Amino acid sequence: QAFVSAPDGRRVPLASLGTIEYSEGLGSIRRKEQQRVITITAEAGAGRTPKSILDNIQPLIEDVPLPEGYRVAYGGDDEEMRTSGAFLFQAFLVALGLIAVILVIQFNSVVYPFIIMFSVLMSLMGVLLGLMITRMNFVVIMTGVGVISLAGVVVNNSIVLVDCFLQHRRTGLDAGEAIVQAGRQRLRPVILTAITTILALMPMAMGFSLDFHTWPPSIMTKAETSAFWAPMAVAVIFGLAVASLLTLIQVPVMCSIAESFRMFFLRRFPGNGNGRKP
Repeated sequence: QAFVSAPDGRRVPLASLGTIEYSEGLGSIRRKEQQRVITITAEAGAGRTPKSILDNIQPLIEDVPLPEGYRVAYGGDDEEMRTSGAFLFQAFLVALGLIAVILVIQFNSVVYPFIIMFSVLMSLMGVLLGLMITRMNFVVIMTGVGVISLAGVVVNNSIVLVDCFLQHRRTGLDAGEAIVQAGRQRLRPVILTAITTILALMPMAMGFSLDFHTWPPSIMTKAETSAFWAPMAVAVIFGLAVASLLTLIQVPVMCSIAESFRMFFLRRFPGNGNGRKP
């Protein structure tokens, strides 16, 4: 019979304090954010993406009744994608804000920076179109990086068009002639810039890479690194192509509309314009 010592030194039989049962115990207790958790992990099968697996698992989990105080949280790749998506969205907003501030300072206007920033929306249309054509998933990290990089690239074409238009207006040309001259002079730079960037990214989007471990270097196809960078390349290629083509139409049209409104207000309120060109 086993005994335990009491605070006053007496020996108390252990059987009088309770019963002894042999059962399985917890090998370890895991906590996350001070909450006890049980983690269930699995490996994705060949050709399966984390999103497709979650789409199959979540409806089944929702039908499972949970005891009070219990909940199901999805971690792993899903948690990383949510965290990365939130960070990239914030970075995208910060990039747009900085670009807008610089444009307002440069042009000393709010209308023309708005016209330039509108090209970012057209690049997003091109990204979504490219993903549908190539049947590629929206990869949060790499596609998001491509979208953010586009925000700084596509505005360049709009800037050169708007700046050339304003320069012609300062020389005394009317709005229509200034728009025609700006489009004619900046057509080649806009097209060539887009074409050179697209051609440079085509091998990455198609999955070609060079193996420098052999001599002479050989061309590899469908390498792991190429598959990793392909979503970013596709996003930039289609976003830049669509934005460049639409910019040649959108910027002249919006500049013409802005000039029409400006002339309307000058005729309505002649004392506010001071007779100056923009």
